[in-house]
Amino acid sequence: MAEKRPTILQIIPELDTGGAERTTVEVAQAIVKAGGRAMVLAEGGRLCREVEAAGAEMIRFPAATKNPLRMYANAAALTHLIRNAGVDLVHARSRAPAWSAYIAARRARARFVTTYHGIYNEKGPLKRRYNSVMARGDIVIANSGYTANVVRERYNIDASKIAVINRGVDIDRFDRALVTAERISALRTAWGISPGQRVVLHPARLTRWKGQSVVINAAAQLARRWDFSDVVFILAGDAQGRGYYIQELEKMIAKDRLGERVRLVGHVEDMPAAFASSDIVLIASTEPEAFGRTSVEAQAMGVPVIASAIGAPPFTVLAPPAYNASTSTGRHVPPHDPDALAHAISEVLMLMLKPNERTAMAARAQANARENFTTHQLQTNTLAVYDHLLGTNLAGRFG
Repeated sequence: MAEKRPTILQIIPELDTGGAERTTVEVAQAIVKAGGRAMVLAEGGRLCREVEAAGAEMIRFPAATKNPLRMYANAAALTHLIRNAGVDLVHARSRAPAWSAYIAARRARARFVTTYHGIYNEKGPLKRRYNSVMARGDIVIANSGYTANVVRERYNIDASKIAVINRGVDIDRFDRALVTAERISALRTAWGISPGQRVVLHPARLTRWKGQSVVINAAAQLARRWDFSDVVFILAGDAQGRGYYIQELEKMIAKDRLGERVRLVGHVEDMPAAFASSDIVLIASTEPEAFGRTSVEAQAMGVPVIASAIGAPPFTVLAPPAYNASTSTGRHVPPHDPDALAHAISEVLMLMLKPNERTAMAARAQANARENFTTHQLQTNTLAVYDHLLGTNLAGRFG
Protein backbone atom coordinates (compact mmCIF):
# COMPACT_ATOMS: atom_id res chain seq x y z
CA MET A 1 0.00 0.00 0.00
CA ALA A 2 1.32 3.43 -0.93
CA GLU A 3 2.15 5.73 1.94
CA LYS A 4 -0.40 8.48 2.55
CA ARG A 5 0.76 11.87 1.30
CA PRO A 6 0.87 14.01 4.47
CA THR A 7 -0.53 17.54 4.49
CA ILE A 8 1.37 19.96 6.68
CA LEU A 9 0.21 23.49 7.41
CA GLN A 10 2.56 26.18 8.70
CA ILE A 11 1.17 29.41 10.15
CA ILE A 12 3.05 32.65 10.73
CA PRO A 13 1.87 36.30 10.96
CA GLU A 14 3.64 37.59 7.83
CA LEU A 15 6.21 36.41 5.30
CA ASP A 16 8.23 39.55 4.82
CA THR A 17 11.68 39.20 6.39
CA GLY A 18 13.39 37.51 9.31
CA GLY A 19 14.64 34.14 10.46
CA ALA A 20 11.27 32.58 11.27
CA GLU A 21 9.90 33.69 7.90
CA ARG A 22 12.87 32.37 5.94
CA THR A 23 12.66 29.05 7.81
CA THR A 24 8.97 28.77 6.94
CA VAL A 25 9.83 28.99 3.25
CA GLU A 26 12.70 26.52 3.55
CA VAL A 27 10.53 23.93 5.30
CA ALA A 28 7.73 24.36 2.76
CA GLN A 29 10.27 23.69 0.01
CA ALA A 30 11.44 20.55 1.81
CA ILE A 31 7.91 19.20 2.34
CA VAL A 32 7.12 19.52 -1.36
CA LYS A 33 10.45 17.99 -2.42
CA ALA A 34 9.81 15.05 -0.08
CA GLY A 35 6.42 14.41 -1.67
CA GLY A 36 4.22 16.02 0.96
CA ARG A 37 1.58 18.70 0.59
CA ALA A 38 2.67 22.02 2.07
CA MET A 39 0.32 24.82 3.07
CA VAL A 40 1.40 28.18 4.48
CA LEU A 41 -0.96 30.67 6.13
CA ALA A 42 0.12 34.31 6.55
CA GLU A 43 -1.21 37.80 5.95
CA GLY A 44 1.22 38.33 3.07
CA GLY A 45 4.77 39.49 2.46
CA ARG A 46 7.48 39.41 -0.15
CA LEU A 47 8.40 35.77 0.58
CA CYS A 48 4.94 34.54 -0.46
CA ARG A 49 6.20 34.27 -4.03
CA GLU A 50 8.92 31.86 -2.93
CA VAL A 51 6.36 29.65 -1.17
CA GLU A 52 4.30 29.47 -4.34
CA ALA A 53 7.38 28.92 -6.53
CA ALA A 54 8.24 25.89 -4.39
CA GLY A 55 4.89 24.30 -5.20
CA ALA A 56 3.35 24.95 -1.80
CA GLU A 57 -0.11 26.45 -1.26
CA MET A 58 0.00 30.06 -0.05
CA ILE A 59 -3.18 31.11 1.75
CA ARG A 60 -3.69 34.72 2.86
CA PHE A 61 -5.03 34.60 6.40
CA PRO A 62 -5.32 37.24 9.20
CA ALA A 63 -2.66 35.46 11.23
CA ALA A 64 -1.05 38.60 12.68
CA THR A 65 -4.03 39.70 14.74
CA LYS A 66 -3.65 39.87 18.52
CA ASN A 67 -7.29 40.75 19.12
CA PRO A 68 -8.67 37.94 21.36
CA LEU A 69 -12.04 37.87 19.59
CA ARG A 70 -10.41 37.72 16.18
CA MET A 71 -8.00 35.02 17.37
CA TYR A 72 -10.97 32.92 18.51
CA ALA A 73 -12.67 33.46 15.15
CA ASN A 74 -9.43 32.40 13.47
CA ALA A 75 -9.52 29.18 15.50
CA ALA A 76 -12.97 28.37 14.05
CA ALA A 77 -11.80 29.14 10.51
CA LEU A 78 -8.69 27.04 10.97
CA THR A 79 -10.68 24.10 12.34
CA HIS A 80 -12.82 24.18 9.20
CA LEU A 81 -9.74 24.41 6.96
CA ILE A 82 -7.90 21.57 8.72
CA ARG A 83 -10.87 19.23 8.39
CA ASN A 84 -11.71 20.13 4.79
CA ALA A 85 -8.10 20.04 3.55
CA GLY A 86 -7.20 16.90 5.46
CA VAL A 87 -4.37 18.61 7.33
CA ASP A 88 -2.35 16.09 9.34
CA LEU A 89 -0.08 18.46 11.23
CA VAL A 90 -0.13 22.17 12.09
CA HIS A 91 3.18 23.94 12.70
CA ALA A 92 2.92 27.33 14.46
CA ARG A 93 5.80 29.80 14.43
CA SER A 94 4.47 32.77 16.42
CA ARG A 95 2.41 33.23 19.56
CA ALA A 96 -0.79 34.93 18.40
CA PRO A 97 -1.52 32.55 15.50
CA ALA A 98 -0.28 29.67 17.65
CA TRP A 99 -3.22 30.09 20.03
CA SER A 100 -5.70 29.85 17.15
CA ALA A 101 -3.78 26.94 15.66
CA TYR A 102 -3.55 25.12 18.99
CA ILE A 103 -7.30 25.29 19.55
CA ALA A 104 -8.04 24.28 15.96
CA ALA A 105 -5.58 21.38 15.92
CA ARG A 106 -7.06 19.96 19.10
CA ARG A 107 -10.61 20.30 17.78
CA ALA A 108 -9.72 18.69 14.45
CA ARG A 109 -7.42 16.09 16.02
CA ALA A 110 -4.39 17.12 14.01
CA ARG A 111 -0.86 16.97 15.41
CA PHE A 112 0.52 20.28 16.65
CA VAL A 113 4.14 21.47 16.50
CA THR A 114 5.63 24.81 17.56
CA THR A 115 8.99 26.41 16.93
CA TYR A 116 10.35 28.61 19.69
CA HIS A 117 12.06 31.24 17.53
CA GLY A 118 12.73 33.93 20.16
CA ILE A 119 13.34 34.47 23.86
CA TYR A 120 10.00 36.06 24.69
CA ASN A 121 9.68 38.58 27.50
CA GLU A 122 7.92 37.07 30.53
CA LYS A 123 6.92 40.11 32.61
CA GLY A 124 3.90 39.10 34.66
CA PRO A 125 1.63 36.05 34.74
CA LEU A 126 -0.52 37.17 31.79
CA LYS A 127 2.48 37.47 29.49
CA ARG A 128 3.78 34.14 30.71
CA ARG A 129 0.41 32.54 29.96
CA TYR A 130 0.37 34.15 26.50
CA ASN A 131 3.87 32.86 25.73
CA SER A 132 3.12 29.37 27.04
CA VAL A 133 1.34 28.33 23.84
CA MET A 134 4.76 27.98 22.20
CA ALA A 135 5.54 25.21 24.69
CA ARG A 136 2.29 23.30 24.05
CA GLY A 137 3.32 21.51 20.89
CA ASP A 138 3.34 17.73 20.71
CA ILE A 139 6.96 18.51 19.89
CA VAL A 140 8.54 21.90 20.64
CA ILE A 141 11.32 22.82 18.24
CA ALA A 142 13.99 25.08 19.76
CA ASN A 143 16.15 26.99 17.30
CA SER A 144 19.33 26.59 19.41
CA GLY A 145 20.67 24.78 22.44
CA TYR A 146 20.28 28.01 24.39
CA THR A 147 16.60 28.30 23.45
CA ALA A 148 16.04 24.67 24.47
CA ASN A 149 17.47 25.41 27.92
CA VAL A 150 15.16 28.40 28.29
CA VAL A 151 12.09 26.35 27.32
CA ARG A 152 12.99 23.58 29.79
CA GLU A 153 13.59 26.02 32.63
CA ARG A 154 10.46 28.08 32.05
CA TYR A 155 7.94 25.31 31.44
CA ASN A 156 9.47 22.20 33.03
CA ILE A 157 9.00 20.28 29.78
CA ASP A 158 10.39 16.79 29.45
CA ALA A 159 13.48 16.77 27.25
CA SER A 160 11.88 14.16 24.99
CA LYS A 161 9.34 16.76 23.82
CA ILE A 162 12.00 19.27 22.76
CA ALA A 163 13.87 19.00 19.46
CA VAL A 164 16.89 21.26 18.99
CA ILE A 165 17.03 22.23 15.32
CA ASN A 166 19.54 24.98 14.68
CA ARG A 167 18.74 27.72 12.24
CA GLY A 168 20.13 26.95 8.82
CA VAL A 169 22.52 29.02 6.74
CA ASP A 170 22.58 28.89 2.97
CA ILE A 171 26.16 27.71 2.51
CA ASP A 172 25.76 27.88 -1.26
CA ARG A 173 25.34 31.64 -0.91
CA PHE A 174 27.80 32.12 1.94
CA ASP A 175 30.71 30.49 0.13
CA ARG A 176 33.92 32.49 -0.03
CA ALA A 177 34.94 30.80 -3.26
CA LEU A 178 31.95 32.39 -5.02
CA VAL A 179 32.65 35.98 -3.93
CA THR A 180 34.62 37.72 -6.65
CA ALA A 181 37.44 40.18 -6.07
CA GLU A 182 35.31 42.76 -7.91
CA ARG A 183 32.49 42.46 -5.36
CA ILE A 184 34.93 42.83 -2.47
CA SER A 185 36.67 45.80 -4.09
CA ALA A 186 33.35 47.54 -4.82
CA LEU A 187 32.20 47.19 -1.23
CA ARG A 188 35.50 48.32 0.30
CA THR A 189 35.46 51.34 -2.01
CA ALA A 190 31.90 52.18 -0.95
CA TRP A 191 33.02 51.99 2.69
CA GLY A 192 36.07 54.16 2.03
CA ILE A 193 38.54 51.40 2.93
CA SER A 194 42.05 51.95 1.61
CA PRO A 195 44.28 49.10 0.38
CA GLY A 196 46.00 47.48 3.34
CA GLN A 197 43.45 48.58 5.93
CA ARG A 198 41.93 45.86 8.11
CA VAL A 199 38.17 45.71 8.72
CA VAL A 200 36.31 44.79 11.90
CA LEU A 201 32.67 44.34 10.94
CA HIS A 202 29.67 44.68 13.24
CA PRO A 203 26.62 43.63 11.17
CA ALA A 204 23.41 44.31 13.08
CA ARG A 205 20.39 46.55 12.81
CA LEU A 206 20.90 49.81 14.63
CA THR A 207 19.15 49.29 17.93
CA ARG A 208 20.57 49.78 21.40
CA TRP A 209 20.69 46.14 22.53
CA LYS A 210 22.79 45.14 19.54
CA GLY A 211 25.73 46.84 21.24
CA GLN A 212 26.97 49.48 18.78
CA SER A 213 28.00 51.72 21.67
CA VAL A 214 30.12 48.92 23.15
CA VAL A 215 31.88 48.53 19.79
CA ILE A 216 32.58 52.27 19.55
CA ASN A 217 34.05 52.31 23.06
CA ALA A 218 36.26 49.32 22.19
CA ALA A 219 37.36 51.09 18.99
CA ALA A 220 38.32 54.15 21.05
CA GLN A 221 40.64 52.00 23.15
CA LEU A 222 42.32 50.44 20.13
CA ALA A 223 42.69 53.86 18.46
CA ARG A 224 45.23 54.77 21.15
CA ARG A 225 47.54 51.94 20.05
CA TRP A 226 49.85 52.51 17.07
CA ASP A 227 49.84 48.82 16.11
CA PHE A 228 46.13 49.08 15.20
CA SER A 229 46.26 52.32 13.26
CA ASP A 230 45.21 50.46 10.10
CA VAL A 231 41.98 49.06 11.58
CA VAL A 232 38.58 50.42 10.52
CA PHE A 233 35.32 49.49 12.30
CA ILE A 234 32.28 49.12 10.04
CA LEU A 235 28.86 49.33 11.71
CA ALA A 236 26.55 47.89 9.07
CA GLY A 237 22.83 47.89 9.67
CA ASP A 238 19.52 49.57 9.04
CA ALA A 239 18.28 52.04 11.65
CA GLN A 240 14.65 51.14 10.81
CA GLY A 241 13.53 54.69 11.56
CA ARG A 242 15.63 55.17 14.70
CA GLY A 243 17.19 58.46 13.63
CA TYR A 244 17.73 59.49 17.24
CA TYR A 245 19.95 56.44 17.80
CA ILE A 246 22.10 57.28 14.77
CA GLN A 247 22.60 60.75 16.23
CA GLU A 248 23.68 59.23 19.55
CA LEU A 249 26.23 57.01 17.84
CA GLU A 250 27.53 59.85 15.69
CA LYS A 251 28.06 61.97 18.83
CA MET A 252 30.02 59.14 20.44
CA ILE A 253 32.18 58.80 17.33
CA ALA A 254 32.82 62.56 17.19
CA LYS A 255 33.58 62.80 20.91
CA ASP A 256 36.41 60.27 20.64
CA ARG A 257 37.55 61.63 17.27
CA LEU A 258 36.90 58.32 15.57
CA GLY A 259 35.56 59.68 12.30
CA GLU A 260 38.29 57.91 10.32
CA ARG A 261 38.11 54.73 12.39
CA VAL A 262 34.39 54.01 12.84
CA ARG A 263 31.86 54.22 9.99
CA LEU A 264 28.11 53.86 9.91
CA VAL A 265 27.39 52.44 6.46
CA GLY A 266 23.68 51.56 6.69
CA HIS A 267 22.10 48.43 5.24
CA VAL A 268 24.40 46.15 3.22
CA GLU A 269 22.76 44.03 0.54
CA ASP A 270 25.78 41.89 -0.37
CA MET A 271 26.56 40.28 2.98
CA PRO A 272 28.80 37.52 1.57
CA ALA A 273 31.05 40.23 0.16
CA ALA A 274 30.87 42.13 3.46
CA PHE A 275 32.14 39.09 5.36
CA ALA A 276 34.79 38.40 2.72
CA SER A 277 35.98 42.02 3.10
CA SER A 278 36.44 41.66 6.86
CA ASP A 279 39.12 40.34 9.19
CA ILE A 280 36.81 39.88 12.19
CA VAL A 281 33.06 39.90 12.73
CA LEU A 282 31.60 41.12 16.03
CA ILE A 283 28.39 40.10 17.79
CA ALA A 284 28.22 42.64 20.63
CA SER A 285 24.62 42.09 21.79
CA THR A 286 23.82 43.15 25.34
CA GLU A 287 20.72 40.93 25.56
CA PRO A 288 20.50 37.21 24.74
CA GLU A 289 19.77 36.18 21.16
CA ALA A 290 17.83 32.99 20.48
CA PHE A 291 20.12 32.12 17.59
CA GLY A 292 21.79 34.96 15.68
CA ARG A 293 22.52 33.72 12.15
CA THR A 294 25.24 36.34 11.59
CA SER A 295 27.71 34.38 13.69
CA VAL A 296 27.21 31.28 11.53
CA GLU A 297 27.17 33.15 8.20
CA ALA A 298 30.50 34.75 9.09
CA GLN A 299 32.01 31.37 9.99
CA ALA A 300 30.72 29.87 6.74
CA MET A 301 32.76 32.59 5.03
CA GLY A 302 35.85 31.63 7.06
CA VAL A 303 35.84 34.76 9.26
CA PRO A 304 36.56 34.55 13.01
CA VAL A 305 33.77 35.80 15.29
CA ILE A 306 33.98 37.59 18.62
CA ALA A 307 30.62 37.32 20.36
CA SER A 308 28.97 38.27 23.62
CA ALA A 309 28.89 35.25 25.92
CA ILE A 310 25.11 35.29 26.32
CA GLY A 311 22.29 33.64 24.43
CA ALA A 312 23.06 31.37 21.49
CA PRO A 313 26.56 32.52 20.35
CA PRO A 314 28.30 30.34 22.98
CA PHE A 315 26.60 27.41 21.21
CA THR A 316 27.61 28.52 17.71
CA VAL A 317 31.08 30.07 18.11
CA LEU A 318 33.81 27.69 19.34
CA ALA A 319 35.92 29.63 21.82
CA PRO A 320 38.09 29.26 24.94
CA PRO A 321 37.88 27.99 27.59
CA ALA A 322 35.63 25.23 26.21
CA TYR A 323 37.87 25.02 23.11
CA ASN A 324 41.59 25.65 23.01
CA ALA A 325 43.23 28.01 20.56
CA SER A 326 43.94 25.24 18.07
CA THR A 327 40.24 24.30 17.76
CA SER A 328 38.53 27.68 18.24
CA THR A 329 36.63 29.73 15.65
CA GLY A 330 36.57 32.94 17.65
CA ARG A 331 36.24 34.37 21.14
CA HIS A 332 33.52 35.01 23.73
CA VAL A 333 33.45 38.21 25.79
CA PRO A 334 31.16 39.46 28.56
CA PRO A 335 28.36 41.75 27.34
CA HIS A 336 28.57 45.50 28.11
CA ASP A 337 32.38 45.19 28.40
CA PRO A 338 34.33 47.30 25.88
CA ASP A 339 37.61 46.53 27.67
CA ALA A 340 37.18 42.78 27.16
CA LEU A 341 36.02 43.34 23.58
CA ALA A 342 39.04 45.50 22.76
CA HIS A 343 41.37 42.89 24.24
CA ALA A 344 39.74 40.07 22.23
CA ILE A 345 39.87 42.11 19.01
CA SER A 346 43.57 42.85 19.50
CA GLU A 347 44.30 39.17 20.25
CA VAL A 348 42.50 37.87 17.16
CA LEU A 349 43.88 40.60 14.87
CA MET A 350 47.40 39.66 15.93
CA LEU A 351 46.62 36.00 15.17
CA MET A 352 45.29 36.98 11.74
CA LEU A 353 48.70 38.49 10.88
CA LYS A 354 50.11 34.94 10.90
CA PRO A 355 49.16 33.30 7.57
CA ASN A 356 49.09 29.77 9.00
CA GLU A 357 46.87 30.79 11.91
CA ARG A 358 44.56 32.75 9.61
CA THR A 359 44.18 29.80 7.22
CA ALA A 360 43.63 27.29 10.02
CA MET A 361 41.00 29.37 11.81
CA ALA A 362 39.16 30.03 8.55
CA ALA A 363 39.06 26.29 7.84
CA ARG A 364 37.75 25.54 11.35
CA ALA A 365 35.08 28.21 11.06
CA GLN A 366 33.88 26.92 7.71
CA ALA A 367 33.83 23.34 8.96
CA ASN A 368 31.78 24.34 12.03
CA ALA A 369 29.17 26.06 9.85
CA ARG A 370 28.99 23.29 7.26
CA GLU A 371 28.82 20.44 9.76
CA ASN A 372 26.25 21.93 12.12
CA PHE A 373 24.25 24.81 10.68
CA THR A 374 23.14 24.21 7.09
CA THR A 375 19.71 24.79 5.60
CA HIS A 376 19.64 21.15 4.48
CA GLN A 377 20.14 19.97 8.06
CA LEU A 378 17.34 22.24 9.28
CA GLN A 379 15.01 20.88 6.60
CA THR A 380 15.89 17.23 7.18
CA ASN A 381 15.60 17.50 10.96
CA THR A 382 12.24 19.28 10.76
CA LEU A 383 10.87 16.63 8.43
CA ALA A 384 12.10 14.01 10.91
CA VAL A 385 9.95 15.65 13.62
CA TYR A 386 6.94 15.41 11.33
CA ASP A 387 7.78 11.76 10.60
CA HIS A 388 8.00 10.97 14.31
CA LEU A 389 4.47 12.28 14.89
CA LEU A 390 2.87 11.04 11.66
CA GLY A 391 4.65 7.77 11.01
CA THR A 392 5.77 8.99 7.58
CA ASN A 393 9.16 8.99 5.82
CA LEU A 394 9.51 12.55 4.56
CA ALA A 395 13.09 12.92 5.81
CA GLY A 396 14.13 9.73 4.06
CA ARG A 397 12.64 10.82 0.75
CA PHE A 398 14.08 14.32 1.06
CA GLY A 399 17.61 12.89 1.14
